[in-house]
Amino acid sequence: MESIKGKFITFDQNETSRQLDLGLEALIPAGRFITFEGGEGTGKSTQLNLLSEWLKQKHINNITTKEPGGTEIGSELRRLLVTGDKNKMDAVAEVLLYYADRRIHLTNKVWPALKKGTWVLSDRFADSTVAYQYYGYDKRIPFETLKDMYTIAVGNFKPDLTVILDIDPKIGLQRSFAKAVGMTVKETRFESRELDFHHKMRQGFLEIAAREPERCVVLNADKSIEALHQDIIGLVAERFGLNK
Repeated sequence: MESIKGKFITFDQNETSRQLDLGLEALIPAGRFITFEGGEGTGKSTQLNLLSEWLKQKHINNITTKEPGGTEIGSELRRLLVTGDKNKMDAVAEVLLYYADRRIHLTNKVWPALKKGTWVLSDRFADSTVAYQYYGYDKRIPFETLKDMYTIAVGNFKPDLTVILDIDPKIGLQRSFAKAVGMTVKETRFESRELDFHHKMRQGFLEIAAREPERCVVLNADKSIEALHQDIIGLVAERFGLNK
């Protein structure tokens, strides 16, 4: 299988390096790419930052980032996507903007960091696009279209580990709206959608995890911050051979 440029990013878990197609041949050290996924109010950003600090204590250089908004251009796209009226654009427009953000994010930030051997922790990646824009919107966009978009923008590059934080949408939305009270800019466009949207999106994440159990791990997020942190560092320690 080939990308539109005839090359894919290749990665062997048993090797200490991987090949990235950044528009040129580049053998890079084994920086790891860990993504956090889940619905609204699951605590992704909190847990991502706690993991980052834990990795630093292990002398593992890492950066934290997010989608959308992990780059300067991404911040502008984020404003369009997560603020304002929930009906201002449809699922197709959202997918196109998310993949524009993703391509810029990868080429400007994620891949260059991995090339240096830096671990990258991202609050959301492509699984969110599938869960929200495919499952949440009643599968109005053909799944094959989303796969094609991924191939064009990402190639066969995938996270080394995806942590899916799972919680009852009612609880997650309560958390998210409480957090938004202190925000100058209200990033609640998706929170404003009907509860059924969030239940479908949650089911989407669970189906993604079932399809790719070697990459995705679902954790119960309805617990204390510290308890969930311990679950995550235990998972990461075991997956990458680190001492907890």
